[in-house]
Amino acid sequence: MDIISIIIGLIAGGGLAYFLANNRNRQSNQKVIEEGNRQADLLLQEARLSAKRIEDEGTLKAEKAVAKAEAENERIKQQKIQEAKERYAQMRSELENERNKHQLKVKELDLEIAGKQKELQLAQEGFQSKINELDKRRSELDTRKSELDNRSSEMDALRENLDKQLKIVQKRKEELDAANEERIKMLEKIAQLTQQEAKEQLLEAVRAKSESESLAIVKEAVAQAKLNANKEAKKIIIQTIQRTAAEFTIENTVSVFPLENDDMKGQIIGREGRNIRALEAATGVEVIVDDTPEAIVISSFDPIRREVARLSLQRLVADGRIHPARIEEVVAKVRKQLEEQIIEIGERTVIELGIHGLNGALVRMVGRMRFRSSYGQNLLKHSIETAELCSIMAAELGLNPKQVKMAKRAGLLHDIGKVAEEETELSHALVGMKMCEQYGEHPVIINAVGAHHDEIEMNNIISPIIQACDAISGARPGARREILENYLKRIGELEELALSYEGVSKAFAMQAGRELRVIVEAEKVSDQYADDLSFMISQKIQDEMQYPGQIRVTVIREKRSVAYAR
Repeated sequence: MDIISIIIGLIAGGGLAYFLANNRNRQSNQKVIEEGNRQADLLLQEARLSAKRIEDEGTLKAEKAVAKAEAENERIKQQKIQEAKERYAQMRSELENERNKHQLKVKELDLEIAGKQKELQLAQEGFQSKINELDKRRSELDTRKSELDNRSSEMDALRENLDKQLKIVQKRKEELDAANEERIKMLEKIAQLTQQEAKEQLLEAVRAKSESESLAIVKEAVAQAKLNANKEAKKIIIQTIQRTAAEFTIENTVSVFPLENDDMKGQIIGREGRNIRALEAATGVEVIVDDTPEAIVISSFDPIRREVARLSLQRLVADGRIHPARIEEVVAKVRKQLEEQIIEIGERTVIELGIHGLNGALVRMVGRMRFRSSYGQNLLKHSIETAELCSIMAAELGLNPKQVKMAKRAGLLHDIGKVAEEETELSHALVGMKMCEQYGEHPVIINAVGAHHDEIEMNNIISPIIQACDAISGARPGARREILENYLKRIGELEELALSYEGVSKAFAMQAGRELRVIVEAEKVSDQYADDLSFMISQKIQDEMQYPGQIRVTVIREKRSVAYAR
């Protein structure tokens, strides 16, 4: 009973304990839940605050990013707008250029079309005039045909009449031939000569008389022709020279540049010579600054370079700013302006001479002649003078107007080879001939240019006119000058050349080297050899020496017989 009660007590106590414990656990869990809910509310509130803060920060960053993006977008937009404007301006400029080119081409095409239309109109007018002329000729032919038909009937009647008369004449001829045969036989019997023998004797007598008379006539004609030819040649040359007005002395190319004072020399030289080196490098000349007062010397074999250097120095000295950069700028401008001036000089020259259709390259070469000299004679003035002489001489010789114009054109171009830009071993006459051939000149002008120093054969009447007028222009007094040393050297060589031949005792160069008088020994040189000697000396001078104009060679052979009466 006690055990059961104990067990029951234990069971009851255990159940109570379980109940109490379960009740206590439930209360404890309720507190934990409440605490957890409270902490959860706190965490949720903190999370909401953190989220709010993060949201505000994100909004602020987003606003800043948007503002930055908008600024960057605005900058890019402005940049693109500027690039688009520049591209638009460039495209507009290119479009303007293309439009100008197109307009220029359109104008050229319009001019060409107008020219073609004018040519077509002229051709139509010419064609119409030919048609009218053909109609007129057709009517004339119809008239002539009717006249010929009428005359044909008349001719038929006349032919019948002539046939009748011809038969009568034939019969009379047969009768006369028979009578003539009888008469000839009677004459042969009387003269005791056949008809052939008498004919031969008569022809021989007539031939001898004719030969003597014809020789006399030929000699008289030759003598008269020589006399008239010399008179006419002298007359033509004198009239040609009298009708040409030329300067007595010709200007020389300037190579000395004057200065206002010697202080400019230091400025031209520059620090450590940099200015003068820059000038020499830009122009290709040598600038000589020495003790010559108020002057410097410009030295160069090319007259164009020398002129560029002179004009550049003139501008630099007038401006006062002399340094390498300024020197290069001024030289470039002067070279461009001088090229334009050369073309202008060439165009003005051909216009003044009335020469048309000259190639642009040849016009430029004519302008370059202005800065070239030969023995001190300006090449352009020499060429102009030669052209005028050629036209006058051609007119005096009675050539037609076309030949006169060709002579003037060839006279202007005869020394064009002296200003060729390419270096060559050929003479200036052959170089000028090739240039004229290259630029489409007439074959007569090409031959005249190439033959004016006898380097090729002359094949027309213009060529000797060019050669003669070139000699007249270069040989007249005061036209050319020579350095004294070269002149004396040439005179000495001329005399030594004559003395090198056997039999020559003395030789004298006279008239400033234009005549060579050679005195020979009569015992060693015959009259015939004297003639040959003058020809040989002239040919050797022509082959071996250079001289202006022409040289006359006179060989004098004199024999003196002396005896003394004592």
